[in-house]
Amino acid sequence: MPQAFAILLVFQLIGEIISYTLKLPVPGPVIGMILLFTWLAVDDRLLRVIQGTTSTILKHFSLLFVPAGVGVMVHAQRIGGEWFAIGVALLVSTILAIATTAWVTRALMRWRSPRTTEENPS
Repeated sequence: MPQAFAILLVFQLIGEIISYTLKLPVPGPVIGMILLFTWLAVDDRLLRVIQGTTSTILKHFSLLFVPAGVGVMVHAQRIGGEWFAIGVALLVSTILAIATTAWVTRALMRWRSPRTTEENPS
């Protein structure tokens, strides 16, 4: 477990260094997560080391929403004053996310469909 945490923290640290050095608008942990995903896509030996720990972290994922809930409560007055803009942003981003997911799903189904018929010419 300590080795898995160390691996996760190293990827986060590398992401932070890249984000800070290149002055990117993307948070370091996000860059670290992308780097970890890329590493696992290329070489899955690291997966066996971190899988147990990451599964345990994901079981307690709901605890990560506590700070966000506290932030909402602390800034409730500001949110109340800007409720319309926040509501529009949430509505538009939700519609865009659903539309993008549908478009990607259809594109992947079309891409996969000819391959399936070629493999099974019945």
